[in-house]
Amino acid sequence: MKHFFTVLRKYASVEGRASRAEYWNFWLFYYLFSVLLAFVEVTLRTHFLVLTYAAAMFFPSLAVGMRRMHDLGKYGSYALIPVYCQLLACLPGNKGANAYDFRPLATAP
Repeated sequence: MKHFFTVLRKYASVEGRASRAEYWNFWLFYYLFSVLLAFVEVTLRTHFLVLTYAAAMFFPSLAVGMRRMHDLGKYGSYALIPVYCQLLACLPGNKGANAYDFRPLATAP
């Protein structure tokens, strides 16, 4: 949950790097909240909660994808290619500094 709120705090920042944990935990909670909102939508018979949530999360999800690509030493624009981005996001990031920033989890082995 910590990573989800970290991404929300950096919602417009595409600078720096995002670790695999930050990226995948964000998507885990994104989908959990989507399912929860869909359940509430069906229960209340409304038609705007999931759409509003998806629109609100568009820029944070794009920004975390771009930062994840930076962690791999790739251009952030690779985040716009969905399948390729998801495959790359599974790979470990570059060790040490790269052109985008220092290692996001420098204390981790």
